[in-house]
Amino acid sequence: MFSDRTKYSAAGSSAFNVSLELHSINRGRLCERLRKRHDVPEGAFVMLEGGKEESRYSSDTEDLFRQESYMHWAFGVQEPDCYGAIEVDSGRAIIFMPERDENYIIWMGKPYPPEHFERRYDVQEVHFFKEDEAKIVEVLKSKDPSVLLRLKGKNTDSGKFTKPVEFNGIKQFDLNDNILHHEMTELRVIKTDKEVDVIRHACCVAGEAHKKMMQQARPRMYELQLEGIFRGYVASRGHRHLAYTPIAGSGPNSAILHYGHAGSPNNRKMEDGDLVLCDIGSEYYCYASDITCTFPVNGKFTDEQKVIFNAVSAANLAVRQRAIVGNKWVENHQVAERTILTHLRDYGMLKGEVDDMMQVYLGGVFMPHGVGHFLGIDVHDVGGYPEGASRSDKPGLRCLRCVRTLEENMVVTIEPGCYFIDKLMDDALANPEQRKFINVEVFEKFRGFGGIRLEDVVAVGRDCAELFALLPRTPKDVEELMASDKPEQ
Repeated sequence: MFSDRTKYSAAGSSAFNVSLELHSINRGRLCERLRKRHDVPEGAFVMLEGGKEESRYSSDTEDLFRQESYMHWAFGVQEPDCYGAIEVDSGRAIIFMPERDENYIIWMGKPYPPEHFERRYDVQEVHFFKEDEAKIVEVLKSKDPSVLLRLKGKNTDSGKFTKPVEFNGIKQFDLNDNILHHEMTELRVIKTDKEVDVIRHACCVAGEAHKKMMQQARPRMYELQLEGIFRGYVASRGHRHLAYTPIAGSGPNSAILHYGHAGSPNNRKMEDGDLVLCDIGSEYYCYASDITCTFPVNGKFTDEQKVIFNAVSAANLAVRQRAIVGNKWVENHQVAERTILTHLRDYGMLKGEVDDMMQVYLGGVFMPHGVGHFLGIDVHDVGGYPEGASRSDKPGLRCLRCVRTLEENMVVTIEPGCYFIDKLMDDALANPEQRKFINVEVFEKFRGFGGIRLEDVVAVGRDCAELFALLPRTPKDVEELMASDKPEQ
């Protein structure tokens, strides 16, 4: 369970084996849930389509494949271009895999027989199909399904839609697109103990990688070199994929919330006195980690940097303490805002009553994003907005990725931040309702400061949350870590 004292541990840096039970448990949960519905007839089948292997634009250079998330949740299949079927009544699982020709054998290696994949993925049947996909139809017709349940629905976090399974001949079956997405999404919201084990491991390894970045950082390095330290460490622990585009923003770049994109690819040379905000996570077995540390490149905080760091650290701890069953995530976000505003007022940047500041959404000036999100097979995992929930249009609140009441074994990030973004600073000064709380002289001194974010991952518990990676969360602890094993400059 989580402690408010930072400890350093190499936990999770060794090899970690994922049990095949993980996916059979998920399939069992899904079938049990579907059998309880009155609108799912006997003989129904779940039908899923995996991700496709794609080449880069018009070339034949293949991008590194990563499985579609719902398919991975149910089957764990690592190969592309597959289909999966589950008989709801019995729970029997079938995988359909593309048949490989002689050219594949020459270039990609000898394919395995069906029995290999049955053992590997803990399923009852594996069938190979040719380009016409007739084998899929043949096998399904032999099962005489009453209906095929397809995955179609909106990801409320991204606004994008899942793609219902398609193959030649599928229209010969009765199709239902109205049930499966909701049920699978709700199941992904609550992690099984085995899923929690995998995410814990991913976060422990990523946490150790963040410590390596802190220890090896120094002025005149490029941001990309920190990203490289992270990539090298997690790869050495078996993590081939990163969970999202890595952010290593130094100086003013630390206030760019999604820095590191193609237009700004972590390419700035870090200078003495800079803060650097590293938001980087890796995947293990498709399960994500998502950790952010902010630290001074030279290993020593200035007094002003300590003030903002302590404000964000206090908000992080306040939300962690509330990551328990029954608390509302929207209220946790507001606790983070209130904590940061209180620290800024005590420093002298703000003035007046924090309650009044909250009424004019002043917190959104300093923390325009939500305080956290679900984490799982996707770094921004599904289900943050249940059916019927609406999105606020208010500053800060409109960017929340989750509005649920917390339940046991939800896995969430806790990532408060405080940033000094020119656009938001200008807007606040131009807004009389917000400006009256601002000590303009102090406020203006922080232009160009950048930003600080501290992000952890926890599993929600009944009495307290479990913190997955133990990282330095006070200026003293950061400085002590950075002073240890420091490379010569």
